[in-house]
Amino acid sequence: QVQLVESGGGLVWPGGSLSISCATSENLFDFNSMGWYRQAPGKEREFVASMNVNGNPTYADSVKGRFAISRDDAKKTIYLQMNSLKPEDTSVYYCNAKIPCRSYWGRGTQVTVAS
Repeated sequence: QVQLVESGGGLVWPGGSLSISCATSENLFDFNSMGWYRQAPGKEREFVASMNVNGNPTYADSVKGRFAISRDDAKKTIYLQMNSLKPEDTSVYYCNAKIPCRSYWGRGTQVTVAS
């Protein structure tokens, strides 16, 4: 059973930075891609960032230039470094891992941007 466990969420001031992580029980290269989605109250879950097995990142336009996704294969962990945070970034952030015909999800970590 694939497990994805997010950590690192919290409360941060607008303009601040926060890093969240997602640890898995599997080797990262077993997945076609891993990434992050987010869901704010009353809104649909949306794509934030992903990285494919070759290490190529993709970002949503709303976070491009502010967020950076990275991975540590030895630790079986991916990270999302979030800079210049805005109140509209407030969401539950979910880790996602994809293999052909299947997608796995973590339980999410809350990120709140507020003064």
